[in-house]
Amino acid sequence: MGWKVGVLTVSDRVFRGERDDRGGLLLCELVSRINGEVAVYEIIPDEQPVIEATLVRFVDEVRCDLVLTTGGTGFAPRDVTPEATKAVIEKEAPGLTEMMRMKTLLKTKYASLSRSVAGIRKETLIINFPGNPKGVQECFDVVQPVLSHALALIKGKDVH
Repeated sequence: MGWKVGVLTVSDRVFRGERDDRGGLLLCELVSRINGEVAVYEIIPDEQPVIEATLVRFVDEVRCDLVLTTGGTGFAPRDVTPEATKAVIEKEAPGLTEMMRMKTLLKTKYASLSRSVAGIRKETLIINFPGNPKGVQECFDVVQPVLSHALALIKGKDVH
């Protein structure tokens, strides 16, 4: 089964065209590793109401199985992706982001500064990734082995 995936880049600079979207484009490539297909890909500014509305639209209207965000997960004043994600999810999935931080901390001390969130809205898993493409790659590598199983569970499929 192919998974319908939404990729959302949250970055003022990328939105204004001042920087290339390397993190979002990388996520678009990586979804093929879980038999995913990008149904929607957007770049938006670091504005919590805009992030919330976009996440809701990806889930409720586009009906993505998985939404991957990149950017806005750090300590900077405008980094609000985790807050926006928490506002729209119904269940948290902390094990995914704990695993990402734990494994990437072995590579860089800055992994401890990630505030990424993962959770479920309806039948969609939403995961926040860092904005840095190296961080995106490393974090995706950590969660990839469990993603298809997690998505099947959310859909109520028998996975045994």
